[in-house]
Amino acid sequence: MGAANDPAAVVDSRLRVIGVKHLRIADASVMPTITSGNTNSPTLMIAEKAARWILEG
Repeated sequence: MGAANDPAAVVDSRLRVIGVKHLRIADASVMPTITSGNTNSPTLMIAEKAARWILEG
């Protein structure tokens, strides 16, 4: 995850794949740093946020 001008970033802050229209990534791979504990809860939070953004349009 990163800014659109970051050459290492694959998705922007709203989980949209940079350079590909109508595609979002909503899994643990978008975490800039992985949590030290279980990744299930943060991944569910990412999915919930992505769902809201998709419904907003």
